[in-house]
Amino acid sequence: MRRFTLATLKDFGMGKRLSEEKITEECHYLIKEFEKHEDKGFDNATIITYAVSNIISAIIFGKRFDFKDPILQEMVENDKQIIRLSASDSIMVYDAFPMLGPLLKNWRDLMKNVEDIKQRSLHLINKLRETFNPDICRCFVDAFCTRKLSLEESDVQRVHYHDDNLVYSVMDLFGAGTDTTSNALRWSLLLMAKYSQIQDRVQEELSRVVGDRQITMEDRKNLPYIDAVIHETLRFANIVPMTVTYNTSRDVTFLGYFFEKGTTVLPLLTSVLYDESEWETPNTFNPSHFLDEEGKFIRRDAFLPFSAGRRACLGEGLARMELFLFFTHLLQRFRFTPAPGMTEDQLDLTPVVGFSLSPLPHQLCALSRH
Repeated sequence: MRRFTLATLKDFGMGKRLSEEKITEECHYLIKEFEKHEDKGFDNATIITYAVSNIISAIIFGKRFDFKDPILQEMVENDKQIIRLSASDSIMVYDAFPMLGPLLKNWRDLMKNVEDIKQRSLHLINKLRETFNPDICRCFVDAFCTRKLSLEESDVQRVHYHDDNLVYSVMDLFGAGTDTTSNALRWSLLLMAKYSQIQDRVQEELSRVVGDRQITMEDRKNLPYIDAVIHETLRFANIVPMTVTYNTSRDVTFLGYFFEKGTTVLPLLTSVLYDESEWETPNTFNPSHFLDEEGKFIRRDAFLPFSAGRRACLGEGLARMELFLFFTHLLQRFRFTPAPGMTEDQLDLTPVVGFSLSPLPHQLCALSRH
């Protein structure tokens, strides 16, 4: 299913021009929402999540949702609660002792949210099936149904292409394509508001290289400081500190420890993103980690926020494109500052702990630069 999903995402333009057009269009909707606040402090979490969710929704369902659409709002809320509850203490107890699940309120709430988002996903899938045409592929759901139909007509027995795998693939893509990227964008704006001197350099580079014209992915190679800021945001925010599970493919000794073939391993990405032997100032937000002495962007081997290996994030290309375009469009249009009555020093970078790490609820001002 991973191979099929990755191939399908690429067919629908993941990391290519088609995705760029969708993201740029969504940037304009997001900017309009920011403008409604007219320089007043507001919490941007929900509206950013809706905008980011619309990118993966366009690929999965072939459509974007209006920000007021109840289906979008409910699915985003379900996803938010699932991520929050998944890291709660009682769910960790459940992981060790599954028979206790029905006795735990958080487990019951988690199961309800999973079932709710499943039913909403099924509703959208069934709506697409009503107008399904195997000769016209509109989205991921159509691609899955076309593959399933083709295998059935060829009398090929492939157990993976069934309705449960379709709905759970949709749920996984929606959740993974919404939470981490929206959190990364929220962290980036919070960090700009807290470190105004870094924001100054970002906007100086934007003004010098791009000006007021439309930003494209082609611009990234000429915006090394901005590229460094985005990479440092992903490193410093440590959004997914612990990855999904891996299994060892053979017996191996690592750092003096023996791991038998088939051992379940949970890589802790924090250990490399904050490794004192790899980063000059690991506990400080420092874009210079990704710049050489001449100010050119440099890659770092220890930069692994998307994990590595066969279970690395399959949406990495899309996430990188989203972050660059959303971030640059917003910084081209707005200057971000703490809400009235709050100083830069008072902006708290303590994360909210869930399966992923998100910023604490906060308000920022988006001051128009034009």
